[in-house]
Amino acid sequence: MKTKSGKITNNSKSLKLNYIYNVSYQILTLITPLITTPYLSRVLKVDGIGLYSYTSSIVAYFIMVAALGTLNYGNREISYLQSDRKKRTQTFWEIELLSIISVAVCLAAYLIFTIFIYHEHTTLLLLQAMCLVSVAADIAWLLQGMEEFGKVAGRNVIFKIINIAFIFIAIHNKDDLVIYVAGMCIMELLSNLSIWFYVPKYVDRPDFKKLHPFSHLRATIALFIPTVATTIYTAMDKTMLNQITHTTIENGYYEQASKISKMVLTIVTALGAVMVPRIGKYFSENRTKEVKDLLYKSFRFVWFMGLPLCFGLMGTAHNFSPWFYGSGYDKVPNLLIILALLIPVIGLSNVIGIQYLITTRRENLLTRSVCIGAVANFVLNMIMIPFLHSYGAAIASVISELIITIVQFWYVRKELSVKTVFSLSTKYFAASIVMLIALIGLNYILKPCIISTLIMITAGGALYFILLFLLKDSMLDEIINTVKAKLHIN
Repeated sequence: MKTKSGKITNNSKSLKLNYIYNVSYQILTLITPLITTPYLSRVLKVDGIGLYSYTSSIVAYFIMVAALGTLNYGNREISYLQSDRKKRTQTFWEIELLSIISVAVCLAAYLIFTIFIYHEHTTLLLLQAMCLVSVAADIAWLLQGMEEFGKVAGRNVIFKIINIAFIFIAIHNKDDLVIYVAGMCIMELLSNLSIWFYVPKYVDRPDFKKLHPFSHLRATIALFIPTVATTIYTAMDKTMLNQITHTTIENGYYEQASKISKMVLTIVTALGAVMVPRIGKYFSENRTKEVKDLLYKSFRFVWFMGLPLCFGLMGTAHNFSPWFYGSGYDKVPNLLIILALLIPVIGLSNVIGIQYLITTRRENLLTRSVCIGAVANFVLNMIMIPFLHSYGAAIASVISELIITIVQFWYVRKELSVKTVFSLSTKYFAASIVMLIALIGLNYILKPCIISTLIMITAGGALYFILLFLLKDSMLDEIINTVKAKLHIN
């Protein structure tokens, strides 16, 4: 809603509604690979998937530099200016202009590298240059900072549906890998460009003479180093796997397992994207108590969703993988069991690092923690990959993320009660363990097939929520009461 001065107020914006928007998209993101991955794994084969994983890991380094830290930084800065259109306009165009300059420099470097230096897989790498351009086009941070998650989710849903249709219509055999890569890159670019239709509602035309894009450079670089560490977990593992094992097959195993675990993780971190602008707004208004209350709610949510998703993925991995991926993916179930541990661990670090340290302008602490994790990840990869291959990369990722989370808890121990945070997990941990035991029993009874997996998921989920109901969990009670209120049930 706008005031007489043209400022947009956010009193009517609901955290619950924004979370529903965001998690609805994340669920679609989860469903999409459930539809397309079985098809692609059989059509492109494990080495085709591995080649795509390897080449995308290379372009990821350039994307990392091009993006700087503008996504989190832009979201934070816009959240501070939700009620000031004039300052918001100036800030938006300065950050976006900085992003365009950064992308232009990195795109030139990438093309030089691809054409003149690195002479393998040139076609795939050139196609993925579009992903670099997409970085400059991505202004989702503007809408997120304004807490307009419905618009972002709506746009994403449309392009996800188009994406699914494209895969089944255009990809038919292993030789279509180039078409697949081109389609994915074009879809991402168009998806980001579509957001620009909303820009006039939130910002005005820029006065380029008054813009100072490089005034934001220092702050974005401060958030750039954590991005480097994140890229190490998502790209370095794959690059090192290929270089050490000299085969794309291990990349294929790791890619498929990490893809599933990260997609499940998005359900947990979806709340973080919603919380950042609200916490940023409260911080700018010096409402310290409200900030801490929101953080403890976020921690409780991580336990509430993260633990059952972690143990649920472990319990269903061996039933799910054989029919889902087809033959040739024998290592994936065990990789899923290892990588499932990332769900609660990254969920906790997301609350401290993204929701708290960044919004309170202490990204230097986030930087230190992820740098420690990055070094640990690299060293552990060097030790474990030669002997354990993809298993080694998975174990290294889990240990590194755990180190980051522990270090971040150490930094905030005097501001947030670590004991309180972990005491919130008791009921969820107990219910999740019972669920895991039940799933292990079902796995011995049911043969791997889609019906068996659906039975396991349904039974596991029902058991978990029944146990929470019997334990009188406050978060479950709040959700039930909210649903009753929406449905006008007494």
